[in-house]
Amino acid sequence: MSKRSYAGTEVEVGEDGFFAHPEQWNEAMAPAVAEEAGIPELTERHWQVIKFMRKEYLEKGEGPSVRLLGKTSGVPVKELYELFPKGPAKLAAKIAGIPRPRSCI
Repeated sequence: MSKRSYAGTEVEVGEDGFFAHPEQWNEAMAPAVAEEAGIPELTERHWQVIKFMRKEYLEKGEGPSVRLLGKTSGVPVKELYELFPKGPAKLAAKIAGIPRPRSCI
């Protein structure tokens, strides 16, 4: 485990950069995580997906796959790839401070 600082708070992250402790995440951290991942600004549509990812994780214990995300988040798959170009479920999960979805390689 290594440590990173987002919004003035130090958090533990795994080798792949995902939060080791999702409860350490807060919304103020998301823009810094996004910028680090190559997304310079989070729009309302980004936030819609990020909040959906956290809700699913908190309710079910894991983040949704891209397919499920496209069907249930209100954001179609094509747009998900525009918002999160390097793999929507994986990148949105990282920005949302939750573990990598099992469906992501």
